[in-house]
Amino acid sequence: MIKLLDFWAEWCGPCKFMEPIMDELEKELAGRVQIEKINVDENQEKAAVYQVMSIPTYILLKDDKEQGRIIGATSKDNILKTISKYE
Repeated sequence: MIKLLDFWAEWCGPCKFMEPIMDELEKELAGRVQIEKINVDENQEKAAVYQVMSIPTYILLKDDKEQGRIIGATSKDNILKTISKYE
């Protein structure tokens, strides 16, 4: 299964901009891609493990191995294109 890690924070403007896009993707990709939202303020350990330096950061995992990373706000199409490479 493909997993998309969404590193975000409550105070992050670009994260707020991406929230409706991520909600859409969660519905569209249900059963195909698991999206895990990770608040960096509440889960600093996980952010450190993945060396997340800025948010939002989206990390694509397949079989628990990092396959791709998108840093910053981006388009829904860009996220879908990145995911489709590994499906």
